[in-house]
Amino acid sequence: MSTSTSAKSANGTASDRTVILVTGGTGLVGEAIRWVIDNDLDPRFRRREGEEWIFLSSKDGDLMSWDDTARVFDKYRPTNVLHLAAMVGGLFKNMKYKLDFYRNNMLMTDNVLHNAHLKDVNKVISCLSTCVFPDKTPYPIDETMVHSGPPHDSNFGYAYAKRMVDVANRAYHEQYGRQFTSVIPTNIFGPHDNWHLDDAHVIPALVHKCYLAKKNNTPFIVAGSGTPLRQFIYSRDLARLFVWVLRDYQEIDPIILSVGEEDEITIRQVADTIVDKLAFKGDYRWDSTKADGQLKKTASNAKLRKYLPDFKFTPFDQAMEETVKWFLENYETLRK
Repeated sequence: MSTSTSAKSANGTASDRTVILVTGGTGLVGEAIRWVIDNDLDPRFRRREGEEWIFLSSKDGDLMSWDDTARVFDKYRPTNVLHLAAMVGGLFKNMKYKLDFYRNNMLMTDNVLHNAHLKDVNKVISCLSTCVFPDKTPYPIDETMVHSGPPHDSNFGYAYAKRMVDVANRAYHEQYGRQFTSVIPTNIFGPHDNWHLDDAHVIPALVHKCYLAKKNNTPFIVAGSGTPLRQFIYSRDLARLFVWVLRDYQEIDPIILSVGEEDEITIRQVADTIVDKLAFKGDYRWDSTKADGQLKKTASNAKLRKYLPDFKFTPFDQAMEETVKWFLENYETLRK
């Protein structure tokens, strides 16, 4: 299915137009998509002639408000939507604000999807997370297991809210024939991340913490044991895959966007890499009295590989090099 549609222009004549609205457009993934469509050398992922990309920020409206969301859709009249906006945070923020994570994300999902339905949007792609999967489950997890058991207790508010995106997608498709789908990335990192120490995800939080330890000549102390395993995807790789999903993925069922199981690494390996990239020479240790969170959530990317067997992921070391370089160059203005 094409991402364009025939629409009426202001003077009432029919015109072909492709307007791709990106909610959360100034966040980690939105900025990566902006970079990829303007800079990637592969024509599969670059901006196409006639495409208009709109990258929304919170200044454009509150997506938890029905009226604000409707105004955004009326203003831009999108033909396609990449729904990235969400209330997100690290382990400890998820543990503390479970109701807020549940309600706020449910509101955004309902407002965006129902406005897309009412405005006859061709395709909506929503962004989920591997935390939607059951806590007690065989590994690797795959797309068929989203609803097969309770999620981990540490972030059940966010996890259940994101599971409901899949429920809504199926309902809109079965009742109205809508092409609403979702992707499930593993742990994302890269330029334009949230680097705030209190609610950032693990890589940006550790980069910022290590930077401050080096700057202030204080110990770099990492919470937990370092043993949990994670699959990390570079934001610009994820952006390329988002563009592919927009143009070529036709299923309603979600698809996991991730590096392979063989690329899973420990949090200790992540911290070691950060210490290396920042050339930190000070006191570096672990506080095993702090919670580790989920010990593993290994995901299969077999479905992705069925569609894109030759997709090349950026090596973790190279992606961390680029991320830390961006962090250092933009430290004074980044989100922290």
